[in-house]
Amino acid sequence: MLRRLHPDQPTSFAFTPDNQVWAEAQITKYPEGRQASAIIPLLWRAQEQEGWLSRPAIEHVSEMLGLAYIRGLEVATFYFMFQLQPVGSVAHIQVCGTTSCMICGAEDLIAVCKDKIAVKPHEISADGKFSWEEVECLGACSNAPMAQIGKDYFEDLTTDGFAAMIDDLAAGKVPVPGPQNGRYASEPLSGLTSLKEYDSGKTQYNASAQLAVDIGDSIKRIDGTEVPFSAPWQGKDTRKKSPKAAKRDDQMPPAGPDGAQGGRTPAEQAAPRDVGDSSDKKSEAPGEAKGVEAIAKPAQGSVAPAPKTPKSKQGIAVSAEKNAEAAGTKPATLDAPRGGTADDLKLIKGIGPKLEKLVNSLGFFHFDQVANWSADELAWVDENLAGFKGRATRDTWVAQAKRLAAGEETEFSSRAKKDGI
Repeated sequence: MLRRLHPDQPTSFAFTPDNQVWAEAQITKYPEGRQASAIIPLLWRAQEQEGWLSRPAIEHVSEMLGLAYIRGLEVATFYFMFQLQPVGSVAHIQVCGTTSCMICGAEDLIAVCKDKIAVKPHEISADGKFSWEEVECLGACSNAPMAQIGKDYFEDLTTDGFAAMIDDLAAGKVPVPGPQNGRYASEPLSGLTSLKEYDSGKTQYNASAQLAVDIGDSIKRIDGTEVPFSAPWQGKDTRKKSPKAAKRDDQMPPAGPDGAQGGRTPAEQAAPRDVGDSSDKKSEAPGEAKGVEAIAKPAQGSVAPAPKTPKSKQGIAVSAEKNAEAAGTKPATLDAPRGGTADDLKLIKGIGPKLEKLVNSLGFFHFDQVANWSADELAWVDENLAGFKGRATRDTWVAQAKRLAAGEETEFSSRAKKDGI
């Protein structure tokens, strides 16, 4: 399916203050120099805030992570979880149309969407509350047909039940996700034939549906007016939790000295459990409420080991040159570009808009400066790339810069100029 950006775009995007803090905290969960791995949770939070992903939002997230815009666009256009056009204010419904669901009645569900929402996919209903689309396999084949609404799966659907569910949503009700035909998970309709001991002690709903019920409103977007679980610098979380949710938090193993929660690393904590779960309130609990040390680490770009290193709202703390440990030999630098015009360092693969600003702040504006770095000087640069340590060596900046300084093109620079990056 062809996925393109919507023709009508807002002029700008910015995270709300709370979401900005949340986004910076996610970046700290990834290893030094690998902060770009946070792109999916950050894009998801941008979508949660606005309802869909605009071009300014994609570019803003890319800049936060030091990525060329095209890298952010590649991710946003690849995954169906990201909506590239405005969606309904209450819910965007994704009906699975792949083999198992199609055999079991997905086309009838799509007919319901056409009748109750809009004739064409991605069109918003007349009341502005709903939109829909057909998507590829969502992995619930044994519970076909199914649809994803918000963060949850609604399985074993019938046309009448699906139509009633849309009416309930329009009336402000929140349906219970999971199987809609009475079964617990994906066991036979007649009930378990073996492993019956697992029937004892289970919650009312299966784990995923029970979590949604505990949260209380699984279709509501996180719009940035609250942070699901407070970061250390925001004070204690005062939200009221359900008894079951509070019990789970009390039973959570303590965080280790590196911020690992219950044996999981911060990077593992950041990984979503399923489509959209990176914004689920409970999935954030390990990293936000319990993994204090993991979030309290210096933000991206802050390389000083001291715990009181100032934290910038934009992800870059105080000057890397002042804070980084001495390594290698500092190359010759410039206070300003020669002739008042700097070379476009983004033509070097591995340098995005944010990283270009950082490199300029260190005193490097021209290809020939980068091309002339010795091994010791390259080591100094690698150490002083706040939040991007080792990037210059990893992406062979010197070799690329030598060709660009000589007036030649690299494969990357040719593509970048062609695509207008």
